[in-house]
Amino acid sequence: MNELLGSIWWLIVSLGILVTFHEFGHYWVARRCGVRVLRFSVGFGRPLWSRTGADGTEYCVAAIPLGGYVKMLDEREGEVAPSDLHLAFNRKPVLQRMAVVIAGPVANLVLCVLMLWGMFVIGRPDFVPMIGRAEGLAASAGLHAGDTVLAIGDRPTPTWSEAEFALIPAALDRHDVDVRVRTGDGDEATRRLRLSELPASIDELRAVEAIGIAPRHQLVPARVGKILPGYPATGVLQDGDLITAIDGQPVHGADDVAPLVDAVGRGGETAMIEVQRGGERLAWPMRPVLRTEEGKTRWMLGMGFAQPSDPVPDAVLRYGPLQAVPAAIGETAHQAHELVAMLGRALLGRVDVRNTVAGPITIARAANAYASHGPAWYLSMLAMLSLSLAILNLLPIPILDGGHLLYYLIELIKGRPVSDRAMAAGQFVGLAIIVGLMGLAFYNDIVNNLVR
Repeated sequence: MNELLGSIWWLIVSLGILVTFHEFGHYWVARRCGVRVLRFSVGFGRPLWSRTGADGTEYCVAAIPLGGYVKMLDEREGEVAPSDLHLAFNRKPVLQRMAVVIAGPVANLVLCVLMLWGMFVIGRPDFVPMIGRAEGLAASAGLHAGDTVLAIGDRPTPTWSEAEFALIPAALDRHDVDVRVRTGDGDEATRRLRLSELPASIDELRAVEAIGIAPRHQLVPARVGKILPGYPATGVLQDGDLITAIDGQPVHGADDVAPLVDAVGRGGETAMIEVQRGGERLAWPMRPVLRTEEGKTRWMLGMGFAQPSDPVPDAVLRYGPLQAVPAAIGETAHQAHELVAMLGRALLGRVDVRNTVAGPITIARAANAYASHGPAWYLSMLAMLSLSLAILNLLPIPILDGGHLLYYLIELIKGRPVSDRAMAAGQFVGLAIIVGLMGLAFYNDIVNNLVR
């Protein structure tokens, strides 16, 4: 399945699951409150499939898979027979109406917990949170290549993704944070990462890079791929050799080699080049030579590096079925806090809205990418989408569930419903806000996926 078809497929699947759960929340509570449900629709527009249940509700799947709705008996939307007035939504007590409205977001919260539970039980493949390179603020804090990150602040980091998820919000807020590591010698230590010293403006997509940390699994291995004739490496090194040290300095990746060779060459010295060949560790003395290649003059040993393959995950985030329950609930609470904080940063202009408001193209590509990494990664993405849908729907914007809750809260306080005029004005404002957000989302899709 190519990327385009895969993205379309996983977008439809993802939205179908999220919308069905959300609308089922409204439907289930409405029925428990004695409200007649006329239609339960997944999607908008012309029905592609429909049937009428024994309860009189029409269940249908519509042509446009970008949402859904539950249509309830309501005097404000059509004539209601006198014998059915007790089944109308608008005739129910305000607390019951509030319960029906909030049930959709609550259903998405429940779905988030379920998806995270499934992710934890299946096990999400990831990488050991080992630092491959430390520069800038990271180096100033005392972090070194080979350190394994155990916790950031009070949040454990069993995988590299967990370390990233903890570092990014701290970097965006410029909060200094303690990083607990296991050093290459096996000792545990705590380093103070002074994120308050980060530049005033950083790209949130490159926050970890701005801190000066590169994970080990993203480094290109210093594995020899070719030997150039007439150089010191000729007849000594072989294709497949992994360079581990130069002049006693450890080599963690291909990027480490050129600076070390340059330092040896400028010093006019001979250095020991240590490699791993199969199961053996070997070393040879070599003196770099100064050559001009492709218009650049530099000290060289005369070798090129092999094209790296995709790194293989070497860690798994997994819990047992019982342990996964509190873990999923706790992770839902944590991610809800982070999402609300990100909304606050966007409103205050502290993050680029191009990276915070996503449209269907971005969601589709993300769904396809996560699904390609396995069911656990897809469940984690679906959980975050469900949580985002719950939080966004609770915003006090007319048209959204949060806007209706606001109306009913005012009614509860005043003792009478909001006037039709005020409600109409609110709906107009809410529609304008939603249209604006949709426009921003589509604009971001075009800029991020088609222009960049």
